[in-house]
Formats: sequence, C-alpha cells, structure tokens
Amino acid sequence: MDTSTVADGSSFLSLFAALSYGIASMTMVFINKAIIMQYAHSMTLLTLQQLATTLLIHFGRQMGYTRAKGVDITTARRLLPISLFYNANVAFALASLKGVNIPMYIAIKRLTPLAVLIAGFFSGKGKPTTQVTLSVVLTAVGVIVAAIGDFSFDLPGYTMALTSVFFQTMYLVLVEKSGAEEGLSSIEIMFYNSFLSLPFLLFLIIATGEFPNSLALLLAKSNSFSFLFILLLSLVMGIALNYTMFLCTIVNSALTTTIVGVLKGVGSTTLGFVLLGGVQVHGLNVTGLVINTAGGVWYSYAKYQQKKIKAPKVVMDLEAHRR
Repeated sequence: MDTSTVADGSSFLSLFAALSYGIASMTMVFINKAIIMQYAHSMTLLTLQQLATTLLIHFGRQMGYTRAKGVDITTARRLLPISLFYNANVAFALASLKGVNIPMYIAIKRLTPLAVLIAGFFSGKGKPTTQVTLSVVLTAVGVIVAAIGDFSFDLPGYTMALTSVFFQTMYLVLVEKSGAEEGLSSIEIMFYNSFLSLPFLLFLIIATGEFPNSLALLLAKSNSFSFLFILLLSLVMGIALNYTMFLCTIVNSALTTTIVGVLKGVGSTTLGFVLLGGVQVHGLNVTGLVINTAGGVWYSYAKYQQKKIKAPKVVMDLEAHRR
C-alpha cells in the first residue's frame, strides 16, 4: 500500500477524531448545564449515562454491530484506575456547574493543559518549550483575573471545577497509555470504563442518600416532555462524548485532546454569556476571560508548530532507514 495513502487516511482519522470530540464536548457543556438546572442530582445523572453506555455497547456486540471483545478480568483490573478517575472528573464537573457559570467553568477547565504538562514532565516526557510554558502561564493568569471579577464567585463550585481538572488529567494520561499498551479500541475502553463505573456510582448515590430522592424527582418530572427530551439528549451525548474523547486520545494523544478542549472553549465561552443565564458581566471578568482564551489559542498554536517541526524529522529518519 502506498505510504502517502496510509498517511492521508491517518491524518483524516486524526482530524475527524479531534473535530468530533470538540463538537461533542462543547454541546455537552450546555446540555449538562440545562439539565442540572432542572435536575440537581448529578451522581444519578452520571449513573444513568454510564448504564446507557454499557447496555448500548453490550447489545451492539450481541447483535454484531461492534467487534468489541467481552469482559476480561485482567484487562478490567488494569483499567479500573481510568474508570475511577473518569467518574471523579465528571462528578466534580457536574457538581461545579451548580455554582459556576459556563464561561468561568470553561476558563477553569483550560488549566488542564497545565496539569497534563506537569504530569508529563514528572513522567519523563521532558521540559516543554518556552512558548508552551508562557501560553499556559497566560491561561492561568486569565483564570485568576476572571475569578477576581466574577460577581457570582462560588468557592465550592471553583474548588470542584479545579478538582475536576486534576482527575481529567489523570484519566487522559492513563487512557493514552492504555490504548497504546493494551491494544484496545476506543469502544472497548469506553465499555470497560462504563461497566466498571456502575458499582462505584451505585454505592455513591446510596451512601450519600441521593438515590431515593433522585428517583422520586425523576418519576415526578416524567410527565414533562421538555425534561425527558433534555434527559434523553444528555444520555445520547454522554455516549457520544465518551466515544469521541477516547478515540481522540488514542488516535492522537492526551495533549491533543486537551488542545481541542481549549479551542472549543472559545465558542462555548461566547455562547455561555448569552445562553442559559447566570452570568453577570464585569469588566475585570471579561478581561480575564479574554486573557484566558488568548492563552489557550496561543498554547494550541505552539503545540501545532511543535508538531510541524517534529514531522519532517520523522520523515528524514524514515528515509535514512530505507537507505
């Protein structure tokens, strides 16, 4: 097979994975905010999303729509940390949306590249370039400035969002390693993640006392078509987000996934000011968000330039090897 054809196919898959994840991620922020405004039981919502994902993949495998393998105990044991970190990330992110408006939530989540770079440095990936370092610092400065000017500042909400950044970093790094080392597809990792999440989530919603109240509220709201529509949309988009996130991380890298997250945040921040409400505009807050967005775009550009420099080197190495 022609190497250029393989390269084109690989590039298309990488681009498709990144774009799909960006669209699904941006859409999911607004859907989650919309449903949390009507249904505050975030852990029950996450449990329903994971249950829907598990059943969909299971029946898809039974009917021959996917070639995902069955449950393997050894693999499940190795992927258990991914599941724990993933659910901790989503749980804290959903909880933070109760008190943090969408523009500030996205600004805080833009700190994920900083956390990924730090994790990569300590895991032996080396020191980042000057441009990458400065852009990440600018992003962090923007969060601080925006927080100072945030009239609706909510300390528990900010704390939960920052905790979510930590857990997101951990599971992205682990997913990247697992996909490469275990030879698992994105659907297989998604299935293990959802399947392993259920016992953990069921224990949490019962231990916290959320379960009886959340079920009663769910039944009470079942007569509302608008609520059922948003709930169904949340379940479907939850599956789509999981799939595209794992696909993007495996096909590209954990860092690419965070870059896509930063770029989609530009559109989400703008829409967040006009949709769903909860945003009190202040000059300092807007300035901080602009700084944060500029840092995010600069960071993405710096990583793109870094990748362009590395690509010719790989080609030269291949040519030298052929000779």
